[in-house]
Amino acid sequence: MLVEGKWTADWHPVQATDAKGGFVRQISGFRNWITPDGSAGPTGEDGFKAEAGRYHLYVALICPWASRTLIGRALKKLESAITVSVVEPALSDQGWRFGNYPGSDKDLINGATYLHEIYTSADPVYTGRATVPVLFDKHRRTIVNNESADILRMLNTGFGSLADESIDLYPDHLRADIDALNDRIYPMLNNGVYRAGFATTQVAYEEAFADVFAMLDELEARLEGQGPFLFGECLTEADIRLFVTLIRFDAAYNGLFKCNLRRLADYTRLSHFLDRVLDIPGVRGTVNIDHIKRGYYSIRALNPTGIVPVGPQLPFRHA
Repeated sequence: MLVEGKWTADWHPVQATDAKGGFVRQISGFRNWITPDGSAGPTGEDGFKAEAGRYHLYVALICPWASRTLIGRALKKLESAITVSVVEPALSDQGWRFGNYPGSDKDLINGATYLHEIYTSADPVYTGRATVPVLFDKHRRTIVNNESADILRMLNTGFGSLADESIDLYPDHLRADIDALNDRIYPMLNNGVYRAGFATTQVAYEEAFADVFAMLDELEARLEGQGPFLFGECLTEADIRLFVTLIRFDAAYNGLFKCNLRRLADYTRLSHFLDRVLDIPGVRGTVNIDHIKRGYYSIRALNPTGIVPVGPQLPFRHA
């Protein structure tokens, strides 16, 4: 946790709780937008024009929010335009760290050891958690945005002709419906698993647990009625936001986060959905089950011994 630019305490998964002991997620602090002409986006200031090679993503392969952005980058074919650094999967006492773990990187952009140093380079008096993803401007030497939902939409439309414009993850005719579905899936499932895993009271845990499985049941029924994706044949950002939670469910949330009423493997249509998205070119390369398991099971508050389970492994394939 950073307080006025200083690291003040060892990393802990829960920084705030509500009156019931429920997990409260921090609001993202950097909300500028990249646009094709550099004009201001829905929030923040102007001056962030889409340019090949100018922007850099800091991500963790354990993190579903960061993985949203990696999938968007792959689907929009922006790999050559936006560089990436991957932090180590295990959370250190100072949070995300750069290093030599397989699949991780040193920070060649800013020379940082810990991600929180990127935050204080952009704002020397920053207060809050140093989270991923981070979209960094190499020209202005600052953070553009650290909200994954914003970054995913920037990748979809903010890079203009630099991106594959044949793919639209947020089409005009579905925007209201996508927003409505996101607004249900996020609190009940995407963040619901964290609300269950990091609850500090039985009542908060049970409320989150009920939300998680109510939403999984609802989505199973939805896919039966109108698959293969959440909006039929059209792949949208809602599918990406769902996928990154589902791919982690049996590997981490079912056991470590106590979301154990059913496994994802027990849901036929959600399992087929998972396979279907994994088979989209570019998606499988964003998934690293070793990082996911090593990252989540490094959370000492939940797993004091640090033992990492052997299963499950990729590739998933459901009959």
